[in-house]
Amino acid sequence: MNQLARNVIFSVKISQKTRTIASLVPRKTLTNHETIRLFKNLPAQTTFSAKSSLIATQTVRFSSDATEITQLDYEHFCVETLDGVCDYIEELIDSINHLTTADVVNKDGVLTVSLGSTYGTYVINKQSPNKQIWLSSPTSGPKRFDFVYAKDGSKLGYWIYKHTGETLHELLDKEFTEITKTQTEFQSLPFGSRC
Repeated sequence: MNQLARNVIFSVKISQKTRTIASLVPRKTLTNHETIRLFKNLPAQTTFSAKSSLIATQTVRFSSDATEITQLDYEHFCVETLDGVCDYIEELIDSINHLTTADVVNKDGVLTVSLGSTYGTYVINKQSPNKQIWLSSPTSGPKRFDFVYAKDGSKLGYWIYKHTGETLHELLDKEFTEITKTQTEFQSLPFGSRC
């Protein structure tokens, strides 16, 4: 089982249907008739209460078939991602008339894109302890992206925001298409497209 899909907990009221739910669990993970544990160790992505007589609360976790990224791969993928995004944004700025005062700096794992007072400043940086890339966007706010390997076992993959399932490059395409008023192609960059 992968490192991203580990913990879904259902808290259920005792009823006749509890056994039906328990029989659907593929592993022997039922600890008692009140709690079914399918996976473990990931923080919750979405929590809500249901009014059903069967389910009292449910914690839903992000799921993927990916494996945990190694530190060596993480460092390599970050450099490739940040360098690719930096180069592409510099090309965009050079070709867009209303962004002539914009500035791009890529240093020590931090990419800062200052687009002036109209569009604000983007900061994309490595977060080595968490093996993530963090984005601070003046449009959509802060986001933390995890790397997901391609399902074919290759050293390909992409950066995904687990709360929405959107990739870093999809988000950049959406926001920079609005800023530049032209269709951008961030998803063509290294680690930019879903495999």
